[in-house]
Amino acid sequence: MNKTTLTLTVVLFLSAAQVSGEIAPKPPTAGQIIDAWVTNAEAHLTAVADAMPEAKYSFAPTNGEFHGVRTFAQQLKHLAANNYAMAAKILGTKAAADQDREEGPESVRTKAEITSYLQGSFAALHKAVATIDATNEVAPIPGTSAATQNTRLGLAVDAVAHSFNHYGQLVEYLRMNGIVPPASR
Repeated sequence: MNKTTLTLTVVLFLSAAQVSGEIAPKPPTAGQIIDAWVTNAEAHLTAVADAMPEAKYSFAPTNGEFHGVRTFAQQLKHLAANNYAMAAKILGTKAAADQDREEGPESVRTKAEITSYLQGSFAALHKAVATIDATNEVAPIPGTSAATQNTRLGLAVDAVAHSFNHYGQLVEYLRMNGIVPPASR
């Protein structure tokens, strides 16, 4: 058998094996799985942010035990600032002070500015989780102490869970203003 025939035989065998399922596809990495969840959170939260009219961004519930709760805008800025802070920790960089305080910049006020800040925070998370792999996913990160936030994988999971916590609150803010959340339409 010459080299060309051998190469063709191997290619055909591997192709047939792939089609028949004999060669399993490579499983996704932890970073790829987390990135899919970041994408899911991003889609839900940007849709909620878009659904609320700008005039209602200052809305905060007042009926019942809601004294001192964040406005719709503050909820979005808080979760975005947290996303930036978690991304910085995953990457081993320093977050801005307003991100560490989970408030976001004071200068970000309009709906357009807030949604841009939110989108930027998810871009930062995508960049950060792209660096997570089998060699670093559960390695302790110096300077972290919380059991759920001392590894890259833990920080990424926390960012997604935190985003969905606020998603639930923001959905209620929409409903309190007579707006059906995009995912429920």
